[in-house]
Formats: sequence, C-alpha cells, structure tokens
Amino acid sequence: MNLDALVAAHSDQWRRLDELSRRRRLTGGQADELLDLYQQVSTHLSLIRTGEADPTLVRHLSTILSRARVTLAGQTSSTWSDLGGFFLRTFPAALYRLRRWWLLTLALNVLAAFLVAWWTIEHPQVYTSMMTREEINAYVGTDFENYYREFPHHEFATLVWVNNAWVAAQAIVFGVLGFPVVYVLWQNTMGLGIVGALMASHDRASLFFGMILPHGLLELTAVFVAGGAGLWLFWSWIDPGPRPRAVAFAEAGRTVIAIALGLVAVLLVSGLIEGFVTPSGLPTAARILIGVLAEAAFFAYVFVVGRRAFRAGATGDVSRTAVGDAAPMAG
Repeated sequence: MNLDALVAAHSDQWRRLDELSRRRRLTGGQADELLDLYQQVSTHLSLIRTGEADPTLVRHLSTILSRARVTLAGQTSSTWSDLGGFFLRTFPAALYRLRRWWLLTLALNVLAAFLVAWWTIEHPQVYTSMMTREEINAYVGTDFENYYREFPHHEFATLVWVNNAWVAAQAIVFGVLGFPVVYVLWQNTMGLGIVGALMASHDRASLFFGMILPHGLLELTAVFVAGGAGLWLFWSWIDPGPRPRAVAFAEAGRTVIAIALGLVAVLLVSGLIEGFVTPSGLPTAARILIGVLAEAAFFAYVFVVGRRAFRAGATGDVSRTAVGDAAPMAG
C-alpha cells in the first residue's frame, strides 16, 4: 500500500469528517454525510493499520473517528437549561416523591433528640462520664460558642459544607444495606441531644438554640432528607413490587443520586449561613429568623415547585430516552 498516495487521495475526506464532527448542530444532509464519511474513514484506518502503519497518522484518524462517533451517538453537553431543568423539575420532584420517607425520618429524629436530651438532663452522668468538670465548664462557658468563631467565615463555611455533605453522602450510600443509615442518623441525633442537654443543664439553652437554629434547621433537614432517601433505596430492593429487583433498585438509585446532587446546593446554603450568619453580630432573633426563612423556602420549594413538577410527570429519575429500552413486565 502506498501510504502517501492514500493520504493524497483521502485527506480532504478526513478534513471534512473532522469539520462535521466538531459542529454542535447538523442538518439532515450533513448528518448523512457524516455517517458516510465515518464509514469510509474507518475503512481507511483499517487499511493503514494492516500495512506499515504510521503511528502519528493512526492517532490522528483515531481521534477524528472518536469525535465523529460521539457526534453520531448524539453528544449532550451541560447547559444552563439543563441545570435549570434539574433544579426546577428533577430535584424538587424527587424530594416531593419521597416526602413521606424523609418527613417521617425528620419527625422521628427530632423526637429522638428531645428524648435523648430529656434523659441526659435526668441522668447527667451521661456527659460527666465523658468529660471532666473542667472540660464541661470550658465547653459550656466558651468552647461551644467559639467553635463558630475560631475560623475565618469563608473557611468555616467550606469546612461545614464538606462535613455535612459527607454525612449526607454516608446516609445515602449506606442505603444499600439499610441499617447503617439508622446508625449514622442516630449518632448525629444522639450527639445533638446530649449537647443540648449539657447546655440546658447549665442555663445556656438560649445560647444553644441561638447558635444552632440559624443554620441547623436547613442543615439537619438536608441530612434527614438524605437519610430518608437512603432508607427508600434500601426498601426498593426489599419490596420491588411487580418489577424485577434489579430494575427497581436501579430506578431508585438514579433518583437518590439526583437527591444527593441537589443536596450539595442545599448544604452549601446552610454552610454559608453557618459560616456567615451564625457567628455574626446580628441579634439572636434576627439570626434565627434567617434560619426559619431558609427552612420555609426549602419546604416551599418542595411542596410548590416539587409538587408541580411531580404532577407534570417528573419523578426524579432520568428521562426514558436516557434510561433506554426496558423489557416488558407483567402487572
């Protein structure tokens, strides 16, 4: 095979294929031309590889063909409209769809936190066995409040955002097994109840709620949403209904991933509140009001935007086209 003759004869076709594969939109005729050129250049590459292949030319044609293959397959790219669709349809619909799971999780954990706090107040040995008298006085007197003020605001906001995202991620990922979700939630709830009891026992309840509520309402709601989603994921393969277990679990997994991605934004908001509002010099009532408004905005997002999206057919899962064909099922 004369490689130079092949290059001279077909270089125009290679350039044309490269040009078409870089276009974001093609007409019907251009799409047909792209397919024809793809087949022809694939043949050229096979011929070159069977002879004395030039590595540089092989790499060049392979790159062109790879780009053309992506174009032919219907490449999608992230756009602002895609992002808007996620936050106006996919994420809120998923939250609304799973509302019973995370609302029940929220209610049970809030109740558990108050029960733990009550028990700890009645049995102070719960914290005296873990901390010395000096440690307790330091924590109640300065350490609890200083925790929110010892770092620069932007660093602290980033720190708590990453930490809370990690806790939420654990609650979701452990949904594969079920019980670990309960353990993660219990650890957080128990810690919250014990700290609240410790502060209340030393007449510092107003400081506790003044520092926790501004960011904690939204932050804990996000964690409970993650926990509820994780438990729903677990239940999807325990009771798949008429669908094969693998299909039910895959669908639930995609919806839970959408929730996980959306919670990153929710936790970013709570992290910003914790980093900039909680330690600020604003009056306690103003800081708590900001937290209440953020929580109210989240519930409005779920029960107004989410309900509308859900009733319009969104479920939190990806589109049917993205999922692909499914085998028919009885029932």
